[in-house]
Amino acid sequence: MRKIVIFLFIIMLLIICINKNTNILIPENAIRIRIVANSNDLKDQEIKLIIKDKVNELLYSKLKNVNNYNDARSIISSCVKNIENTVEEYTDDYKVIYGKNYFPKKEYKGVSYEEGNYESLVIKLGNAKGNNFWCVLFPPLCMIDENKLNNVSYKFFVSELLNKIK
Repeated sequence: MRKIVIFLFIIMLLIICINKNTNILIPENAIRIRIVANSNDLKDQEIKLIIKDKVNELLYSKLKNVNNYNDARSIISSCVKNIENTVEEYTDDYKVIYGKNYFPKKEYKGVSYEEGNYESLVIKLGNAKGNNFWCVLFPPLCMIDENKLNNVSYKFFVSELLNKIK
């Protein structure tokens, strides 16, 4: 009987946690990134994603331990030339802009992000008419060390709890 009560309690907790809307809000002192593809052509979208990965690789190591907004601004600003050199490996028609840039309204996971001018790194490829990638550079909400992903192990929470009860 005790196991059934504990199991039902766990199920109720899971239902509450699943139904709770977990919103990711962008902090006030955030620095965004936006990479706009030339077009929605498959090749242009692939180039956008390659550039996203290369820029992530370039900036991740420099920003991962930074806790200060002004330090992050300095680091990103000092990397603009390296970012331009990286983009030039894939296209000669681009613009890299760091500063206050316009972002359209965005809906993501039930959260509405208002349009406006935000501190950001924007990379426009060619005509910049395609779908874009955007995220937050600082704090590094979208930048991850992909090598560490291989060391992640997943466990089933309910199964673990039931095994402890036995």
